[in-house]
Amino acid sequence: MAVRTRIAVVGALLALLAAGCGDDSESKDKSIQVDTDASFPAGSTMADLKDKGTVRIGVKYDQPNVGFRESEDKAPEGFDVEIAKILAGRLGIAPSEITWVEAQSKDRESMLKEGRVDLIVASYSITEDRLKQVGMAGPYYATGQQLLVRKGEGDIDGPEDIEGKSICAASGSTSLAMLEKKYGAESSPASTYGQCVNQLLEKEVDAVTTDGAILLGYAADRPEELEVVGEPFSEENYGVGYKRGDSAMCEFLTHAIKRTHRDGSWAQALSRTLWKSTGGTPEPEVEPCPEAAGR
Repeated sequence: MAVRTRIAVVGALLALLAAGCGDDSESKDKSIQVDTDASFPAGSTMADLKDKGTVRIGVKYDQPNVGFRESEDKAPEGFDVEIAKILAGRLGIAPSEITWVEAQSKDRESMLKEGRVDLIVASYSITEDRLKQVGMAGPYYATGQQLLVRKGEGDIDGPEDIEGKSICAASGSTSLAMLEKKYGAESSPASTYGQCVNQLLEKEVDAVTTDGAILLGYAADRPEELEVVGEPFSEENYGVGYKRGDSAMCEFLTHAIKRTHRDGSWAQALSRTLWKSTGGTPEPEVEPCPEAAGR
């Protein structure tokens, strides 16, 4: 899926927003606009969710600044989580009424197909294969695949150095297939990226690969031990997953994501989360719904 990107905001603006935003989750939630007067067609998924007053959203629990849950008694945090709260607010549902569900990479399609969640906002790259199984609206974020290595070892500077090396990524992700097919790496799948990072620190694998936005969060957490190397070598565009065929939901999500660009909530969400590890970042141009494009 070709996506054109542009730089949406300059670093000075985001830095200013970040300086004005505290880290307290309650203060973040108070800034979320809840459209209590939102109205949807009778019988639509949106109307049903608003009537219930709650929505189940799958997010990551192990990706710092993207989707991360520190403990069971705390709510998840990160850019994906903030985007999910904004979308729930457009449905008329407050952050406190969201049911968070961990969405591991290998489970995302089945979670939507089986109705275990209503939406997935979990560093979910839009691909043609996935569009054959689930609906995906967006993108709401653009990044690229990179490599996380142990700092200072110097034997891996980019994908050209990984032939025959043991590389970890989450099962069900697009990252491993890219390295195996194109660069000759030996895959070492794990259930989560947190497990991959632990294996890297224990010297059980040579590198971890996934989107740079995720890896930079891990490196920021352990700056003395880990670093991200090389330029991005793929284009990854995050979409919001929903049940395939629900064209009305896709239109709702598409308009809601576009609105985050117009009202500044996208930039605010970024400043609270990913800005801490990635700095300036491109804002992707939201694509038409896959159903409208005949896919």
